[in-house]
Amino acid sequence: MQYNNMKLDNLFIFAGIMSIKVKNPKDSFTIMNELVLPNDTNTLNNLMGGRLLHWMDIAAAISAQKHCNRIVVTASVDNVSFKQAIKLGDVITIEAKVTRAFNTSVEVRLDVWAENIPSGSRVKSNEAYYTFVAVDQSGRTIPVPELVPESAEETELFEGALRRRQLRLILGGKMKPNDALELKALFFKE
Repeated sequence: MQYNNMKLDNLFIFAGIMSIKVKNPKDSFTIMNELVLPNDTNTLNNLMGGRLLHWMDIAAAISAQKHCNRIVVTASVDNVSFKQAIKLGDVITIEAKVTRAFNTSVEVRLDVWAENIPSGSRVKSNEAYYTFVAVDQSGRTIPVPELVPESAEETELFEGALRRRQLRLILGGKMKPNDALELKALFFKE
């Protein structure tokens, strides 16, 4: 069954009828902190991007598991931005939460802040979207609980997730551009 295009009001009714567990983004909210040590940095004493992506993957996986209550595997990493170098000695805070659930996958948004505790400065350094697929003990994909946003910001992320998913599928060769109705609606008015 396909639920992704249902209106939010109908989703509540449908979930009640089908006894499907519906979750909110706050149920998956995860915070992770790391101290940037010498082994984490390059020759300029900046945090290596690969190390940060590793930490982000862990935080995103925890968030996805909270939503799915299942084993999850990373399916994609998208729209990673590196806005600000993170320095040796900084403390990073990674915040992650599920933005949308699809049939067997979830999209997780991550925001990263770098904090220099002695100076008191704190800046947003990174953001990204990770996609995870829920699997059973044999590695077969399994359905995930629906997600219902509560705030205006969560609704905006929820609605944008379908467009981001369609773009990922097109770039991965799994969807034809003509089938990406949400993306087409952005560019072609009827």
